Amino acid sequence: MTSTVPQAVPAPKPTVTGGAPLLEVDDLSVEFRTDYGVVKAVNGISYTLAAGETLAILGESGCGKSVSAQTIMGILDSPPGFVTHGEIRFRGEDLLKMSAKQQRDIRGEEISIVFQDALSSLNPVFTVGAQIGEMFRRHRGASRKDAKASAIELMDKVRIPSAKERVNDYPHQFSGGMRQRVMIAMAIALDPAVLIADEPTTALDVTVQAQIMDLLAELQRETGMGLILITHDLGVVGEIADRIAVMYAGRIVETGATDAVFTAPAMPYTEGLMASIARVDQKGQRLNPIVGAPPNLAMLPPGCEFAPRCPRATDLCVAERPPLREIVPGRRSACHYAEEVLGA
Repeated sequence: MTSTVPQAVPAPKPTVTGGAPLLEVDDLSVEFRTDYGVVKAVNGISYTLAAGETLAILGESGCGKSVSAQTIMGILDSPPGFVTHGEIRFRGEDLLKMSAKQQRDIRGEEISIVFQDALSSLNPVFTVGAQIGEMFRRHRGASRKDAKASAIELMDKVRIPSAKERVNDYPHQFSGGMRQRVMIAMAIALDPAVLIADEPTTALDVTVQAQIMDLLAELQRETGMGLILITHDLGVVGEIADRIAVMYAGRIVETGATDAVFTAPAMPYTEGLMASIARVDQKGQRLNPIVGAPPNLAMLPPGCEFAPRCPRATDLCVAERPPLREIVPGRRSACHYAEEVLGA
């Protein structure tokens, strides 16, 4: 796993304060029932998001990041996916207990998402203006003319050049970076309180990645929305996130403020992620990847899921799964030896 970052440890970010959380994910579990067995994609994750805060959820592919986002949005394919436990509270109301209509009203209006693959997420047979404008027609009852005008304003807002001329273009006529801007325009159209950005810079070059992340940060400052950034790019995380939740094999295995986690990981998996960062002060040296592969989510081991890959693993780790616990104020780790790792 590599990342283009200028330094190993990001500059400290200010702590976000405020009242009650906008979003609370509480002990959420999701499984997929397949012909090959039950795949436990998400296993009891919990986190909160405040207004104006950026929470980064990071981990290797297949760890459950995107599944949890789809569940929040109410777009999990069921079957085969099923929520087996937990709550997702938005402004104190459990989304999982709402009717389909209530969820549709919140989706896009209050909670929105930017998907990682803009080309497959956009409809190829409709113009980008029509797709952005549909948000205003569906939720605001706007006319076609007014919806188109609003689409042009949004395209200008996300810095798509010549928006008035390009509003009638189709997705294939835009570059990858411009398509991602179209997706962001759709996501912020109704000024959502929570925006989920699911791998928003996938397949984009480094310069465009930086532009997209700067755009999201600017929009957040303007609107005060809470931002959940799902990624495996540690460089992106270090630049924008207030807090980090590290996922592995469907569980959150470490949480904390970004600068604290980058400076001193408290879980061997996080330690391995940090060691794999490409650094400018180590030019010409080999990276240190995490050896092995994640476990089969249909056949999880009885102890710590990371134990087979962990250089610190003991018999206790193999036999007993460690809970996610607070080790110091504001830091939580799912490791039997978290204090030792933190102090290493």
